[in-house]
Amino acid sequence: MPEDGLLDHALVRLDEAATHISIDPDVIEKLKYARETTKVRLMIRMDDGSRKSFLAWRCRYDDTRGPTKGGIRFHPNSTADEVETLAFWMTFKCAVMNLPYGGGKGAVQVDPRKLSKAELERLSRAYIQAFARIIGPDRDIPAPDVYTNSMIMGWMADEYAQIVGEAVPAVITGKPIALGGSLGRGDATARGGYYLVRHLAEDLGLHQIMRVAIQGFGNAGQHIARLLAADGHKIVAVSDSEGAVRSDAGLHVDMLIDAKAAGRSVAGTIGQGGHEFLSADDLVAVDCDLLVPAALENMIDEKNAGSVKAKLVLELANGPVTPEADDILARSGAVILPDILANAGGVTVSYFEWVQNRQGFYWTVDEIHGRLRTIMEREGRAIWNVAKEKKVSVRTAAYVHALGRLAEAIEAHGTQSFFTS
Repeated sequence: MPEDGLLDHALVRLDEAATHISIDPDVIEKLKYARETTKVRLMIRMDDGSRKSFLAWRCRYDDTRGPTKGGIRFHPNSTADEVETLAFWMTFKCAVMNLPYGGGKGAVQVDPRKLSKAELERLSRAYIQAFARIIGPDRDIPAPDVYTNSMIMGWMADEYAQIVGEAVPAVITGKPIALGGSLGRGDATARGGYYLVRHLAEDLGLHQIMRVAIQGFGNAGQHIARLLAADGHKIVAVSDSEGAVRSDAGLHVDMLIDAKAAGRSVAGTIGQGGHEFLSADDLVAVDCDLLVPAALENMIDEKNAGSVKAKLVLELANGPVTPEADDILARSGAVILPDILANAGGVTVSYFEWVQNRQGFYWTVDEIHGRLRTIMEREGRAIWNVAKEKKVSVRTAAYVHALGRLAEAIEAHGTQSFFTS
């Protein structure tokens, strides 16, 4: 796919949803373009005394429903097009969950694995120095994403506090608990998807014991493996950026998580506990009931979609299935629980953190889990009903569901603010 085509592919879903709902064309026009995207060059001092620069972006795609919300990723292949696409998806994800947010996203074009901890901190603080006038608890609220974590969010929140002269914990979510982070944030993305699958299990005709393959074994992949294994489901294949393993009898999830915690690939467990070699490219073709793409965008495309044997795909990654692959999977009878619903547990618990920061009162982990489950089940059921009523895919139903809320908010602002607000 051409580098500049990611947002164009994402907008295919918007156009499809618009055919199933009565909506002002001006609303669609507004949602086709990012409100603002800022590009900067961050320059930091390296440990050897040299200076090195890194491209960075922050996009505020649409703020009709509230301040923009979205993660910051550190990745060597990040581009402006990717950032705007991710912000577009966040706009719809927040509307799907009925959160009072618009969509935003940020990135730095860097391989953080090649930086020392001190260099990583300097880069994180430089990002906030560059974007301090763009972000804010009532304007744009960052969070962790690919290759960023609570430690990095803590540095960023601290840098913002130094710039404005006071602690503002609600400016960033996904922070360490000691700096105002929320309980339950660590596994929120996976837990939301887990609640969704469990709630729709009967409608989906799922077996009592599922065989599960997980593509990507970072935060979301590890947590969904742990949650599903605890329910007795068999994790039969797992991959990360360096390799993959399989076992028809079920992988040892704790062994895999321990390997990742030690900085090793899941492939390092081959030969232990019955773990066998699997080509990472063959992960999507594993014989399983549930396939969980939890890595990066466009991992399932027209080239490999035909090999997918799973009848249910849970998108914990953002945009892991291309529109062409969507069509192929639909013809095979597979059901896709789309990213803007399936992985929305992360932004939902980020919203809980923002609320707790603003009120200065913090909830228990059981309260977090209960509130998350309620919202996932409520919105999941509503979208499932739209899919059945309109005879469309769950993905299209999710976009229709979100588009209705976005249109209502855009129209409520008045026509004079369509393109100026």
